[in-house]
Amino acid sequence: MQGSMRLKYLCFFVVAFMMLVLESHASTAIDSFPIPKTGPKQLFYLQRTTNSNTIICDLNTDASGQVNKDNPVHVYWIRYDEGSEKKELSYIQQTFAYGIKHEQLKNGVFKLHFVSYKKQVFYLKRSPKNNQYKVYFLFNNKEFVLQKLFVRIDGGTFWVPNVIYMEILGKDEYSGTPFSYKFKP
Repeated sequence: MQGSMRLKYLCFFVVAFMMLVLESHASTAIDSFPIPKTGPKQLFYLQRTTNSNTIICDLNTDASGQVNKDNPVHVYWIRYDEGSEKKELSYIQQTFAYGIKHEQLKNGVFKLHFVSYKKQVFYLKRSPKNNQYKVYFLFNNKEFVLQKLFVRIDGGTFWVPNVIYMEILGKDEYSGTPFSYKFKP
């Protein structure tokens, strides 16, 4: 009886330790990626564990600086694994994975979502703080400025990756307090 109880405790501590190590590895992974700074039009970016190549989402404006109502967000790659080359999304990537669908609402607000995940909605609108366009998300009826999306992928296929979790990182616009949450899509 005594030996069996020790074995159970040992197994519990080994499992708890492994979960701690795996979680700290995931945090290290997200912190080890490059932080893109592409310019004043950058709204947010998306990174995945598969490599350091990063999806950039910029405000898309016309020559006079007005938001392009037909395509308010320009989505493209920074290919860090290929010398930090800027590259447009392929048709497949735009249509099935990283493209952004939009719907124009009232007062110059756009409702956004990625083509691959319609359940997570974002809003492109002018900031009440500085009148600059930003992308916002809601969590428990509170609005946050979106800064980054991180997708933890473990295997799967090209068409159906095994997404372990998605993390949305942002901040409170007024206090600057960082905020993030993870979920399994």
